[in-house]
Amino acid sequence: MATCLRLRSCRAPRLPPAGRGLRPGCPAQPRRSAGGPAGLSAALLRTESFVGGRWLPAAAAFPVHDPASGAQLGLVADCGVPETRAAVRAAYEAFCSWRGVPAKERSSLLRKWYDLMMQNKDDLAKIITAESGKPLKEAQGEVAYSALFLEWFSEEARRVYGDVIYTPAKEKRALVLKQPLGVAAVITPWNFPSAMITRKVGAALAAGCTVVVKPAEHTPFSALALAELADQAAIPPGVYNVIPCSRAKAKEVGEALCTDPLVSKISFTGSTATGKILLHHAAGSVKRVSMELGGHAPFIVFDSANVDQAVAGAMASKFRNSGQTCVCSNRFLVQRGIHDSFVKKFAEAIKTNLRVGNGFEERTTQGPLIDEKAVEKVEKHVNDAVSKGATVVTGGKRHQLGKNFFEPTLLSNVTRDMLCSHEETFGPLAPVIKFDTEEEAVAIANAADVGLAGYFYSQDPAQIWRVAERLEVGMVGVNEGLISSVECPFGGVKQSGLGREGSKYGIDEYLELKYVCFGGL
Repeated sequence: MATCLRLRSCRAPRLPPAGRGLRPGCPAQPRRSAGGPAGLSAALLRTESFVGGRWLPAAAAFPVHDPASGAQLGLVADCGVPETRAAVRAAYEAFCSWRGVPAKERSSLLRKWYDLMMQNKDDLAKIITAESGKPLKEAQGEVAYSALFLEWFSEEARRVYGDVIYTPAKEKRALVLKQPLGVAAVITPWNFPSAMITRKVGAALAAGCTVVVKPAEHTPFSALALAELADQAAIPPGVYNVIPCSRAKAKEVGEALCTDPLVSKISFTGSTATGKILLHHAAGSVKRVSMELGGHAPFIVFDSANVDQAVAGAMASKFRNSGQTCVCSNRFLVQRGIHDSFVKKFAEAIKTNLRVGNGFEERTTQGPLIDEKAVEKVEKHVNDAVSKGATVVTGGKRHQLGKNFFEPTLLSNVTRDMLCSHEETFGPLAPVIKFDTEEEAVAIANAADVGLAGYFYSQDPAQIWRVAERLEVGMVGVNEGLISSVECPFGGVKQSGLGREGSKYGIDEYLELKYVCFGGL
């Protein structure tokens, strides 16, 4: 738990009063993207960092591109270690007062932020589609989901309760207090550029923590748009800070956040490999960490399943955001008796219901992948599987629309020695593995060293209980392909991470328990 001390040699620089220049040559008023791409809100399309309640430039800038067209959306402040340290110090100073703000007031401010998100939901969705490529309808869904975390934690802010414990000694009482940890460093991915922020930040602010957000280099505009709305909601200066940076500076900025002594908490969503690096840095000062890392979700279809329901669940689970979600089904395990029927109907559904295109086009259900490197990985997995005997049922190659597009692909005759069977693809690839027994399916599902989500379809009540309890994952969908909800705990086991986000449990990630022994009674 952070203790608010007066900073001396490492004291945060005081931000100048409104209306005065930040330093010679820097504008006093915040800048927006000049003009901005057509259709995007100039009021929300910010390009500078947001620190201590002020919009600040950096010495350099990096470009952000639309993954569908390759067009440049804008140049964004490229923050480095100095800007990171300044943001942490601004957050630390703000924490010293924010922690004492009554829970009801914090609740009201978060609710205002939620209201502003909903008032600006269409503009926020367009920004998400422009920078991430996901279809506009999905982006609209993300904005609603993202805003709900602010609403949820605005309510949870008033429900942080302690305990009174009666000890064996009658002249003593024991109290348990819950207190905010301090400054939380929040590092988020590009696939849900808004929701991954509010799921963390909503809990942190509700608990009384302040935050420094480092968004993914592909999608900084959503984080900066949230900063604009936080400012409009009168979230106090320094409580919510955003430091965008390029890929070239991401490593040094991440290390700076994890090693800064004024940071008490690290919350990260991203790959397992990157999570391990951040854990290593955070270990030096024994910081509290939350990690939502990679997945390799199994989707099991037993002989007793309703095939049509299973296909509908598979479509929802696999192809949302073109397969670029951490809880996407990555391996389809289908029992022999139902296998052929499932593959046939799954292929028909893919051909009938999925349309690849620009996310702004109304009929599009599958946008681009985030970059060509992501396409290359899908292509590598497909080629590896085919070379080892897999059959391409549909799709299987890059789409003619451009370098970041790949056809929704279904493979059959997949075996466990193929890359797609033991690596997360993170793209529109559905490999189907045939199995014979329940024990075999569970063994295949649990063979991974990660365990975020798992899905299975069955109409056998006894089997449902057995498999739900035996799957080594943090979240299970039974006869359901979409499982995320603000009310429910999100997180994994094994190398899929540490801690839980959302739900009533999410706020505990930002609270410290303090035991107080009250004697002499």
